This record gives sequence, structure tokens and C-alpha cells, in this order.
Amino acid sequence: MTQPRRQSGIVSLLVREGSYATGPQVLSELRRVIVSGQVPPGSPIPLDDVAAFFGVSLIPVREALKTLLGEGLLAHQPRLGYTVTALSSAELEELYVVRGALEAAALDAAVRQSTAADHARATAIHAKLVDAVATRDAAGFQHASRDFHEALLAPCRMPRLLHMLDIAWNLTEPFQTMMQLTEDERAELRADHEAMLAAFTARDAERLRAVSGEHHDRLAACIARLSPR
Repeated sequence: MTQPRRQSGIVSLLVREGSYATGPQVLSELRRVIVSGQVPPGSPIPLDDVAAFFGVSLIPVREALKTLLGEGLLAHQPRLGYTVTALSSAELEELYVVRGALEAAALDAAVRQSTAADHARATAIHAKLVDAVATRDAAGFQHASRDFHEALLAPCRMPRLLHMLDIAWNLTEPFQTMMQLTEDERAELRADHEAMLAAFTARDAERLRAVSGEHHDRLAACIARLSPR
């Protein structure tokens, strides 16, 4: 793994595989770092430094930034350039409404089409959630929570819906919701996940719809408390 000279800010978090980077690799790595929550909202994206890090011209960097702008992860202002999007409280809460609606649609299809392999994957990820709560690993819970939801949703076999959901989820990730909750709140959400898993593996669509709705309502209440004002 080649690691070019480190810079401050977002560039210090980037990783480059090998000596040559393609445009899609630049895009993927910038997205990964922004979604990780390690870059504060409003942080600038220095085009020259990013291009130098990846050893590419400004063209693929600009193309990547335009794509991330279209996904809502970046903002752009004349003379100020590109910055990491800073969501208002209303925007953050709206995104969780969008996520809830998309998940509900996907879950109805997923629970009916799930296989034993899907059940095993979701069960294994849920074990990581249990461990994260037991060890008070907020970062681990943050990562495993998304993985768990994605494991429940994947069997829906609806790529366009999942793509829209991925974009909505990415927009909320920089806020790192799960890391800001109390231990009791994470434990309550983990209990919701257990109920969702039981309904999923039983292929009980009605029960899964009910418990996932309760889970979303609980999460929305947490978001309302945490949202930047």
C-alpha cells in the first residue's frame, strides 16, 4: 500500500492503494472519508492537495466532487469552493423520514424473498451489535447498525430503491448518530434490532413492519433530541 505525503484536513484521512489511482477510486475514497464522520461539516475540500495525494490531474478530482455534490455530501459556493455539507436540524430529521419510508418499502419485499443465507448474515451482524453494547463500543455499534439494516434490506432485490436508500443513509452518516446516543438508548435500539431479526428470520412480514416502525419512531425521537439547532 502506497501512502503519499500526508496533508492536514480531509487529505490526512485518505488512503491510496498502489501507485496509480483511477477516477472511480478517487470518488470512492472521498465518499468513504466524508461518510465516516471524521470530517466536520463545513470543512473545505482542497482540490490541489487531493489531486497531489492521488497523483492525478484536477479533472478526475473535479468530476468526483461534482458527483458528491449531486449526492448531497458536498456544498459548493463561488470563490469558496467545495465544502462538506452541514445539515440543519430540519434537513437531518427529513432524511430520517425518507430513510424510514424507503426501508419500509424494501423490508416488505425482503422478508418474503429472504433465504437461510440472508438469515445467517443478519444473525451474525446482530451478534456484533450485542457485543458493541456489552463493551460500550459506540463506534462499533454505529458501523454494525448500518450493516444490520442493510442485511435485512438486501433480499428485496430492488437495486434502484437500495441505491436511493444508500444515498439517504450516506447523508446522515457524517452526523454519527449512534455515537452520540446514551448507552441506554443504544441498548433500547439493540433490543429493537433483536425483535426485527426474530420477525425477519420467521418471515413474519406483519410483525417486522410493526417492530421496524417502532424502531424508527424511537430513532426519530433520538434524532430530534440530538439535531443541531
